[in-house]
Formats: sequence, structure tokens, C-alpha cells
Amino acid sequence: MTVLAVKRIETIEKEFIMKHLLTIMIILFAVSAQAADVGVSVSVGQPGFYGRIDIGNAPQPQLIYTRPVVIQPAPAGVVYQPVYVHVPPGHEKKWSKHCSKYNACGKPVYFVRDNWYNDVYVPHYQAQHGKDHGEKHDKGKKNDNHGHGKGHD
Repeated sequence: MTVLAVKRIETIEKEFIMKHLLTIMIILFAVSAQAADVGVSVSVGQPGFYGRIDIGNAPQPQLIYTRPVVIQPAPAGVVYQPVYVHVPPGHEKKWSKHCSKYNACGKPVYFVRDNWYNDVYVPHYQAQHGKDHGEKHDKGKKNDNHGHGKGHD
């Protein structure tokens, strides 16, 4: 065998090894990314929950706006009770864009302040219902269902 033939074989072997290493790295990356895609649902009364909340006997909520926001008027003769919602920052400013996610476009909506929800409502709720009440671990699911997960109604 000539020196040229030996070098060519070595080059082919190196390319073969590099292709297989690259394939293995891609597979490992895909598997690790899939393993990291574990969603955790959050329920009312827990930090990170966004959606309707039942004030009940909780302390008076601190509101973002003093008057309720209504995007669509209720049908004639229908009166809806106001709803209280905890929303991500900025959703209250563009409520017409987000109200349908919460099924609240035609209802009077009060937005509770984030610090009130986390510092007052969550401890009150947990004291009433237990600290782990409603906690769910949905492995393999993302929080894309507005009826669950982040609590959108």
C-alpha cells in the first residue's frame, strides 16, 4: 500500500468517526432537551398562578384600577357579578387582547395587584386550604391549556 492510500484511509476513518460523533451529540442534545420539557401546572393559591381568583373571606384586595374593566357590554337585562383576576404584567393594559383567555370579555373585571396576590392572598388561601392544595405535576405537558396550568379560565 502506498503512503497516499494509507492517508486516504485515515482521512475516511476520521470523517466516519466525526460523523458518528456528531450524530451521537445531536441525539444526546435532543434527548436532554426532551427531558427538560417537563411542565409543572400551578393552581390558584400558589405563586405564579394567573387567572380568576375567589376573594371569599380574604382581606380586601389591592386593585390595579379602582373601577372594573368591561370589554363587551352584557346582553340587555343580564347583570354579571364582577370577577377578580391575577394577570401577568401588562395584560390589564391590553385587556381586549387577553380577556377571551379568561372567559371574561363581557364581565366586569377587577385586576388584583401582583404583590397583594403573592403577599396576602397566597398565604391566606394556603392557610384556608392547605399549602399544597391543588398542586399538580403534569410531566411532559406544557402550560398551554388555559383551563389549567397557569389558571386561565
